[in-house]
Amino acid sequence: MTTSPSNETNSKKILAGILAIILGALGIHKFVLGYTTEGVIMLLVSILSCGFLAPVMSIIGIIEGIIYLTKPDDQFEATYITGRKPWF
Repeated sequence: MTTSPSNETNSKKILAGILAIILGALGIHKFVLGYTTEGVIMLLVSILSCGFLAPVMSIIGIIEGIIYLTKPDDQFEATYITGRKPWF
């Protein structure tokens, strides 16, 4: 018997995807998914580089946001919630 992803997982997926696309350079989407270390890394890279590397972090965020939003709910849960895959 398979279990379907919960509404909470779907909400996290949508929220993380939108935040990744809009505020990807700050790594807020990582915090939503519970990846504190990765979120701090993205935030610090953007801040400590005085914004010079923020476009790179933003591109990473956009790519991750698109991946989050296009991945089916069950695969998203298996990969990012259960599997704890922090990058891409």
